[in-house]
Amino acid sequence: MAQLGTPVIWALSWLVFGVLSSPPPAWEQRLERSLNGKWRLSNSNRSLLLPAEVPGCVHSALQQQGYIQDPYFRFNDLLYQWIALDNWTYTNTFTVPPQMRVKQKALLILHGVDTVASISLNGVALGTTDDMFRRYDFPVRDLLSDGDNVLEVGFISPVLYASERRKAHSSYAVPPECPPDVQKGQCHVNFIRKEQSSFSWDWGPSFPTVGLWKGVRLEAFDVLQLIQLSSLPLYDRSGSRWRLRVELLVDAVQTLDSKVELSVPGLASKRTLPVRFLQGRLQYNFTVDINQSREVKLWWPNGHGDQPFYLLAVRGFLGKFMILNKEIKVFFRTVELIQDPVVGSPGLSFYFRVNGRPVFLKGSNWIPAHSFQDQVTPASLRSLLQSAADANMNALRVWGGGVYEQDLFYDICDQLGIMVWQDFMFACAMYPTDDDFIQTVREEVTQQVRRLKSHPSIIVWSGNNENEAALATNWFSIPASLKHVYIKDYVTLYVNNIRRIVQEEDPSRPFLVSSPTNGAESEQEGWVAANPYDPRYGDVHFYSYVHDCWDWRSFPRTRFASEYGFQSWPSFSTLQPVSVQEDWSYGSDFTSHRQHHQEGNQQMLQQAALHFILPNSTDPLKRFTDSLYITQVMQAECVKTQTEFYRRSRSEIVEGKGHTMGALYWQLNDIWQAPSWSSIEFGGKWKMLHYFAQHFFATVLPVGFEDDDTLFIYAVSDLSRNLKLRAVVTVYAWSDLDSVCTLTSNLLQVPGGSAVAIFRQSVAALLAGCGRCTRLTCLLTFHLQNEDGIQQGPTNRHFLCKPKDAQGLQRPNITAKVREDESGFAVTLQSAAVAPFVWLDVGNVPGRFSSNGFLMVTRNATVSFEAWRPTSAAELSRSLTVTTLMDLY
Repeated sequence: MAQLGTPVIWALSWLVFGVLSSPPPAWEQRLERSLNGKWRLSNSNRSLLLPAEVPGCVHSALQQQGYIQDPYFRFNDLLYQWIALDNWTYTNTFTVPPQMRVKQKALLILHGVDTVASISLNGVALGTTDDMFRRYDFPVRDLLSDGDNVLEVGFISPVLYASERRKAHSSYAVPPECPPDVQKGQCHVNFIRKEQSSFSWDWGPSFPTVGLWKGVRLEAFDVLQLIQLSSLPLYDRSGSRWRLRVELLVDAVQTLDSKVELSVPGLASKRTLPVRFLQGRLQYNFTVDINQSREVKLWWPNGHGDQPFYLLAVRGFLGKFMILNKEIKVFFRTVELIQDPVVGSPGLSFYFRVNGRPVFLKGSNWIPAHSFQDQVTPASLRSLLQSAADANMNALRVWGGGVYEQDLFYDICDQLGIMVWQDFMFACAMYPTDDDFIQTVREEVTQQVRRLKSHPSIIVWSGNNENEAALATNWFSIPASLKHVYIKDYVTLYVNNIRRIVQEEDPSRPFLVSSPTNGAESEQEGWVAANPYDPRYGDVHFYSYVHDCWDWRSFPRTRFASEYGFQSWPSFSTLQPVSVQEDWSYGSDFTSHRQHHQEGNQQMLQQAALHFILPNSTDPLKRFTDSLYITQVMQAECVKTQTEFYRRSRSEIVEGKGHTMGALYWQLNDIWQAPSWSSIEFGGKWKMLHYFAQHFFATVLPVGFEDDDTLFIYAVSDLSRNLKLRAVVTVYAWSDLDSVCTLTSNLLQVPGGSAVAIFRQSVAALLAGCGRCTRLTCLLTFHLQNEDGIQQGPTNRHFLCKPKDAQGLQRPNITAKVREDESGFAVTLQSAAVAPFVWLDVGNVPGRFSSNGFLMVTRNATVSFEAWRPTSAAELSRSLTVTTLMDLY
């Protein structure tokens, strides 16, 4: 019996054989049959038989049919390990119309098979798959019947497959063998081409997924079909001219002489040329010169301009009859990675120039949004990416241990002006270089570059995450006598194969072999630098949980910081649905189980204890929620300090180090409800860090810090124009909401794209001038003003002592009132005292505040709340809690 599913889609082929004087007859049409929808799923001994959705995976199917609970609940990641150890078969029974079966060619196309599977149709083996990141297609014309057709996809356990591949590679080990025990994961993930973090990571669970994670369909045609259309705008600087490289990937049943018309109507550019499409699957490249009499509107990163696009129309003709009609968006922009000698430094610069303008990259790192990709919704993607843009981010690094994201992810980044640093999917490991492994990687890379290279948001390809550093600094205790073997494998995989393919396919953007890397210097050293963390070259990853993270001297003054960060716990409302009451303490089995970073829970409290009195409530639940809060305060303050250090270092060279031009903290999002380095919790709720990011990534920012008991305030500007700015410093006593005094500096020129010191004064002199202040009794706020007295950028603050040592801090007894008007919800706060780290929380009501985690030095303040589902002022009032630092004790 045929399965219910999407009906056959009838459409003219993009490229089909035609008759000159009349529309093509039915047999010349391209037909498509979606096989998405309901399939049947069974395990190896057929003890489980159930419906399953495609796209989807085994875990999702089992949960939807009630065989398992939420995999994220409590300890279910351990309880459900059996799923990835079994073999599974997806089966679909379908019919096809006679018109489809008489086509010259019919293809079964699987866009994403996760991961190792055998494909058969009507009992005939079609082939196998071994790469989650590849599209596979199989010719099936002669196998389709006029009745029911049975398609089977038989998966073998990814865990057992990886183990068998490791055993087969007996000549030498390819480390690491297994993840650290604290991650509770599976071994040998580097031997299988699937999402590396699915075998566990230090922020995520072990769920080695199995299934058809992208769509499945049949396509039938008589002459040819268009598989891929991509465009690359290329700028000729010598002639100051744009040209557009257009690429068609075509599958032809027979040789066809055609005429192709390429046009960009918005720029009055057009080209028509004869084309002979040869039999087989081939790529055809064309060039369109852009009419220079028209101004080309450029795509800019978020905060630097707009993101306009043009339409490229591609049409094919046989005589007068149109046989091809396809339009895609085209964005014009240039990107360069500048690695030039630096005056006053022995190293090289490392920054991106977009449309000829140096751009400081501000943002974070992206990990998979869910362990089960079929559960990543368009709404969740847009929410996360919009949250990044709303925090003034202009860049995200798609990390190399996850997945190449779906098309929608890059479409949204294009729309929002979010630049993408795109890793290839290799992370924290050595990899084999057997012929079959290299071959599937070559196909993976080719397909992904062709799919993604039309997106202007992608500004750089990077071969892997941390593998140069792992090899150079010997993470895996490789004997010195064998190091050359692994360097050879490294160069074979990333340089001789991946790099070569990328440079052939995409000349429009730079390629880096690894991250972190010394870039051009690593290349000079044979692709593996002696010290890939050298701050005078390339990009740097830096983590330290021992040094005081409020001390900017703890951080490397690097050219580009592409990873750094600190952990925190998510809010109680995020943890509550996946836990029970006995889990709600900082020392519970649950909190220990969710922590996948060695000693991470202790490190958070140790770092917090440097500056705060730790929560000490006698109520166990309050002590737990207070502990969650203090980890978020600590994380936000630490990342703020480090990010502001990088932003003010953009114009300085100190001891050969500096000219920092990028700050991408680790990490933006979470994969489940657990402690991590993220600034957004699983489900989309903003942590305190993300609210802080709104300020420390502001286009114009005042940064304050101390050096040798001298207070400095820098004006940081990402604008392209110059500003004249002064610093306005206000001194408050911890014990009083009335300011003690205000100091104003002279106006200074702040060139566009620079960081300039505009205020400098010894702290002792500053306090003496205010009369009744000491380091322990007072704090500072400061902002920037232009020559008209108008504030530029956010207000910042500087603590003169550790909050736990502050004298005069009082319980602020904040009251809150929620009201709704035509503009939405507003929360009005009244405070009786200075209140640091004011945190508003509405429990499980999804949404976000306009500001949160802030310092309140006024008696009244109002913030707005954007609700992500229907709610009311009454519900928000019932749900609202207000926490400040003094409420912990």
